[in-house]
Amino acid sequence: MKAFKNGLRYSLGLIFIVAALSFITFCDIPSLSRWQSPLLARCFFVLMFCFFLCLLRILRGPTPADRAVAIDTLGILIVGFCAILSIPTGRDWYLDIAIAWALQSFIGALALAKYLEGRGFDE
Repeated sequence: MKAFKNGLRYSLGLIFIVAALSFITFCDIPSLSRWQSPLLARCFFVLMFCFFLCLLRILRGPTPADRAVAIDTLGILIVGFCAILSIPTGRDWYLDIAIAWALQSFIGALALAKYLEGRGFDE
């Protein structure tokens, strides 16, 4: 019975994700101001959807390792946001922010992995 409930839960989650992504892909989305193409607006909305899914995993993650992976994924999504924002605005300092964020995210992921492993930072 428990396997059936888990399978049903995962199936419903998959249906929800596919429905949301297909809605973003195929429905008309009002254009954000100054977006040069509807593709960039759709990419922005897909990243927002992934952002909320990562926040959900951080809140409901059963283990600290799941939460750590979700936080690392949030860092990757922020880099994606910066890359997408640099295209319509034409400002390259968004890419500088993305590079700095990626480096800090990498160092933070290493530190968190060491902490979860129970080892000190000097080992």
